Parts: sequence; structure tokens; C-alpha cells
Amino acid sequence: MPGPKVLTPLPIPELAKRRIGRIFEKMRKMSREDTDAAQRMRETTHKDKRFGAICIEMGKVTELDVEIALAAKAGYEYVDLEGWEPDPAVLKAFQPATANAYKVVPVEYDPQARTVKIAMRERGNLRAADDLKNVLNFRQVTCVIAQPAQVDAMLVKHYGATAAGAQGPAAASSGAKRILAEEASPALKAAAVRSSASIDLTTLSEAASDNKVVELLNHLLMQAIADKASDIHLEPFEGEFKVRYRIDGVLYEMAPVDKIMALPMVSRVKVLAKLNISERRLPQDGRVELNLPTGPVDLRVAVLPTMFGESVVLRVLDRSNVQLSLDKVGLRDDDLETVRTLINKPNGIVIVTGPTGSGKTTTLYAALNELNTEDTKLLTAEDPVEYDIDGMVQCQVNQEQELTFARLLRSFLRQDPDIILVGEVRDLETAQIAIQASLTGHLVFTTLHTNDAPSSIARLLDLGVESFLLTATLEAIVAQRLVRRICTGCKEEFMPSDEQLMELALRRQDVGDRSFFRGAGCDRCIKSGYKGRLAIFEIMVMSDDLRELIMSQASTAVLRHECRKRGMRTLRECGLLSIYDGQTTIDEVVRETLSED
Repeated sequence: MPGPKVLTPLPIPELAKRRIGRIFEKMRKMSREDTDAAQRMRETTHKDKRFGAICIEMGKVTELDVEIALAAKAGYEYVDLEGWEPDPAVLKAFQPATANAYKVVPVEYDPQARTVKIAMRERGNLRAADDLKNVLNFRQVTCVIAQPAQVDAMLVKHYGATAAGAQGPAAASSGAKRILAEEASPALKAAAVRSSASIDLTTLSEAASDNKVVELLNHLLMQAIADKASDIHLEPFEGEFKVRYRIDGVLYEMAPVDKIMALPMVSRVKVLAKLNISERRLPQDGRVELNLPTGPVDLRVAVLPTMFGESVVLRVLDRSNVQLSLDKVGLRDDDLETVRTLINKPNGIVIVTGPTGSGKTTTLYAALNELNTEDTKLLTAEDPVEYDIDGMVQCQVNQEQELTFARLLRSFLRQDPDIILVGEVRDLETAQIAIQASLTGHLVFTTLHTNDAPSSIARLLDLGVESFLLTATLEAIVAQRLVRRICTGCKEEFMPSDEQLMELALRRQDVGDRSFFRGAGCDRCIKSGYKGRLAIFEIMVMSDDLRELIMSQASTAVLRHECRKRGMRTLRECGLLSIYDGQTTIDEVVRETLSED
């Protein structure tokens, strides 16, 4: 079946890298006099307009002509998808999740030669070719450009299962089943009959490059990104190979994958992460970078040897899925004002505390993003660097090279910083240098792992920090948790039982005529009743009275009582307000917060 009509009038080598005016001349759309006149207008009366827009105003070219010329300048043909129907065999080049993630449609496909030609909706998506080549193991990916509306229509028509929105793990399961139904290749069968200890490197490499393995892994990755999963777990057991996604903090199991795929799948991940596929006795860590139209997505890869093979967890770091703004992290209006006051102090230490996965890093990035101006020098020491943010000097801890938080902090003080982020205070040395940085006029942000804000004081004193240094430098401690939001698609009002209210230490008369909500469960939220998460906060701002209590070695309970007397809203109280606002449920707040009895 012939491909779509090519609108570029001349071979690309004759047009590529030429000035846009010269391309219009070669397309016979404008004369030399016309392009000279357009250039004079741009230099005099139309300085704020692009050359192509001026030519359109002159009536010499259309918007489509400009798009064709710009594509040719970049070295790409422009095609017309209107009325063209791709061969069903061509559509098999990509799974729906892949086509929709990259916003591309295959127009030619040779499965034997592993080559594909793709139509893209915008020139800025050109790195998609590199991603598809690496992730899907194509030998060659050729790009052409088409009108965005035509590409979108093709995606809806031929890949509509996910074009209108991801269907959660069920969609991933059904797609995986289709791929798994295909017959295993000789390379996969050869890998399956040998134990992981005896398999040779050549057989392992062939199995990792097998089309079935490549397509299955790519499908799982793209579906995970579409479903906004935070982690992908590949777990080998004695008789099965499990694939699980963590969405909104909860693990969901996909359709079981044949055990034959375990070793090749893990090896494929290691190839993408540039890890040693022959090393199966030691843990390994790596990274995979993907460039989707929605923005860059990093996959942090951790490989762990187990009894039945290597277990792999891929942390999905999708910047488009993270709200790096203080307005959007979930702070209530009064808390937002308090935090903004704290982060604009000239010096001192601000600590964000909470368990792993409670959103501490996101909150700190949001604060730094607000302070990230041309007249401010920001330095961060992280383990690892999760998101690359323009304007911030970010450094990664490397224990193998003895590059610790403490060692980085010492170097930071010679880099003339204004604000410093320390990923985590793990030991006395790091705490002491952070305090020293604060005393010398720097604002320091850092994190701790404690249950609430007041207990962070005891943790720091246990590390060996002197109480007089702590009171001299500490400005505030922010504790936080993440609770799941009620799905807006199936949100319903309900009346909680007395037992549910008792879990929050409430009585029926305490709640009065307040409304409570929950999610009934729908396809949009994977029948869970929840979609997305929001943060709840506890902000302990230091005062003279608190400093005196810390100096006198007061207990955590005494500190908490003093904070509450001064108006501190606890995590549970903040969660209760979110329940009353109809954002989350009683179960979520009880699960994530401590009782204050």
C-alpha cells in the first residue's frame, strides 16, 4: 500500500539548512524581489514578526507553505495524511501506549529489517526518533511531519484504546496479553531452557533484543507513564514473574507475565540503563532517559539479586506529573503564607520531615523554584538528583567516590551560595556543617525521617547536635504526608458510621451537619475511588518559648503541647479539614496520621 502524499515539492537535500526565503524561492512561491521586500519589512516596520508571518501577510504563501518550508529546512518531508489509510501491518509497529505517548503514527514499517517511518505532529518532537530507536530496538527510524490535527485524528482512529485517556492497569494487562500471545522466538526458548547461572552472554543479548521482549517492556513503560505510576516493579518468583505498578501510593498487579520472559526482560532494562547484563550477583543502579512530547521522563533503575533472579524497580520521574509550585503542592492559604515567609528569610534552617514517599523533595523543589531568580545562587546536594531544574547547581552524592553530603557541603561554602539544599541530614557531621552554613548567613533547606514536626528536635539532639546551636539556627520544621484524592468521576456523599468517626476521635455531635464524601469506584480510578494525591502539613515555627523549652531538654510531648497552644495545626487536623473540604476520606487520613490522644 502506497504511503501518504508528500507535499514537499523538491528533494530534501536541495532545501535542508537553507534560509526560509530561499526555500520559498525554490518552491516557486516567491521571487527574489519578494523575499528581499519581506526581509526589508522585517528589518524596519515588522521587527517583532517572523519572516514566514510577513510572507503570509504579503499574500505570497499560506500557513501550510510555511510549515512545509520549516520542515524542509530542518531536513524533513511534509506529508498529507488526509484520506490515507495505513496498512494494518504498519500499525503493528507500535502499541497504542507508545503511539499516544510520542504522538506519532507509523507510515512505513519493515519488521524484518526493523525499520520504521513515522509521521509526527511537530518539529520539536525530533528526539522521539532516538527514543524509539533505543527503547524499541529499531535499526532505523525515519521522520516526516504532518499537520497536528491529522496526526491526532489518526491516533484516535487507529490507537483509540488509549488516545482518549489511559484505562489504568486493565489497559496495560490487555495489551500485555496480546503481546504474550505471540509465539516465543528461538532466542527466548534458548534463554528459558538454561539457568540464569549458566546462560552465555550471546544468548542473553539475543533474548534481550527479541521483538517480543522489546515490545512488551515498551508497552509496560508507556502505560505506566500514561497511568502516572510512580514505580514499576518486575519481580521474579519460583513459578511466576510479576509486574506491578504503584499508582497514588498503592501497588496494582498487572496480568502475570510468563516466567520465560523474566531474564530477557530484566536484561533489556539493564541494556537501556547501560548496566552490565553479565553481572547478576550484585545490585546495580542506573538511569534511562526518555523524551516525550509532554516533557522529559527519567526512569531510575534499581536491580537487586534475589533467590529466583533479579528484581527490578523503575522509579518514574515525570516532571510533567509534578507540580513544582508552592501554590499547587496542597498548602492551605494560611500555611502557604507561613511557608513563603520562612523561605524568604535571609538565613536559618528549614527542615521538611516525613517518611519515604511523602513528597518532601517535591515541596522543597517547589520552594526552591520560587526562589530561583537571577540574583540568587542555589546549590543542592542530593542522593540522587531527581529532577534537573534550570538555574540551580545540582550535585549528586557518590558514596563510592566518598562524595558524601558533608563533603559536598564543605565545598558549597566556597561556592558563594545564597541558598543550600541538603538532601537529607543522616549524621552529625552533615548536621554540623548545615548549622555552620546557616550561622555564616545562608538559608539551608533539608529533610529528616521522623513521624511529626516536634519529634524532629529529639532526632537532631540524638544525632549529637548541641541544643544551643539548634535553637540559634532552626527556623521551622514542616511535617507532611500524602493522602489520596477522591476521584471526581465517581465522588458521592455518604454518612460515616460511628466507628469510622471514632477513628478520628470524633463523635456524631462534633461533626454536626457536615458532609462526607467517598469514591464509588469507576474505570477512571481503576475502581479504587481515588485519583491523584494531595499533601497535608504540620508547620512548627520556632518561637522564643520553644527555644527555651529545647534548651531545657523538654520532651517531645511538651514541645507538641506548646506548638498546639501557639496555633500549630497537626497533620491529623489538617487531614480533617481536607475531609470536610471533600478532597479525601476518613480512611486515608487515619492511615497516614498518628492519633493525638
